[in-house]
Amino acid sequence: MEVKRNETYLESQKVIPDITETLLEIRNLTKYFPIKKGIFNQEAGSVRALDDVSLRIKKGETLGLVGESGCGKSTLGKTLLRLIEPSAGQIIFDGVDITQLNAKGMRAMRQKMQIIFQDPYAALNPRMSIKDMLTEPLKIHNLCTTAEERSRRVHELLTYVQLPKNVLSKYPHEFSGGQRQRICIARALAVKPEFIVCDESVSALDVSIQAQVINLLMDLQQELGLTYLFIAHDLKVVEFISHQVAVMYLGRIVEQASAQDIYQHPQHPYTQALLSAIPIPDPTYKKERIILQGDVPSPITPPAGCHFHPRCWKCTTLCQEQYPEVTHLDESHWFRCHHPLRK
Repeated sequence: MEVKRNETYLESQKVIPDITETLLEIRNLTKYFPIKKGIFNQEAGSVRALDDVSLRIKKGETLGLVGESGCGKSTLGKTLLRLIEPSAGQIIFDGVDITQLNAKGMRAMRQKMQIIFQDPYAALNPRMSIKDMLTEPLKIHNLCTTAEERSRRVHELLTYVQLPKNVLSKYPHEFSGGQRQRICIARALAVKPEFIVCDESVSALDVSIQAQVINLLMDLQQELGLTYLFIAHDLKVVEFISHQVAVMYLGRIVEQASAQDIYQHPQHPYTQALLSAIPIPDPTYKKERIILQGDVPSPITPPAGCHFHPRCWKCTTLCQEQYPEVTHLDESHWFRCHHPLRK
């Protein structure tokens, strides 16, 4: 991600949305996956993939979601679109609680909500041509009634993602990873969505291709007014593209703030540990590394109190016994920690 990575570019490209209206609000969202054992398939426990998650995403902004593998990021993204059904909680999209919609109502709502998956190799049907893939959502949602309208829309989508028209007769195996991801983006844009979940959408690509796809996503956001939930492991990529950043640990959000604030003034020890792991290309710069001890606890039996306390160097008896309440550092920066790093 060295392409165009400078402060001038960040200021000119990462446009701060003027609209303050909330597009998506998550209230106490929970998802437990049951564990069944025995010949009678009885429930013996549950995996707590999401545990009382609450978030807000404003129109036109990008919320970056970070955390270790297995913390629930992808589950959250898929649950927001009800590709995975939530166990409890509310998902309010544009004023509508989509957890209460039936299959017909949810199908109509999915026109406004799309997802770009991590693996472009697995996300595309190898037996369908690119033309068929891009026209299929138009037919499903009855957006273009004639073949001429569908053709015009498909060519418009190719223009958005900067692909030539001669790709339409080809199949996924004929493209590189970056080209396939552009096709996935075009397919997501086909139904003119307002909100897109980018689930590790650049992590499977080469670094140079990552830069191209990220710049493309930012350009499309500015041009079409899109709102993103951007799930990623690469913290520099998240800083580059996001307006807000949320940090997730063991199914819970432990800190959220603006991208600038959370990278400059992290409050939760887990956030501090994640940021300390970002590599610095300058060999003369000495940076303190925070090495976390132990492994992530099992989501089947999470620790009592603060879930992070078995790995935290600030742990006290209070941390072991009581889960911390939300503390607001300012209007947009909040965290859950008994012993934060104050400004």
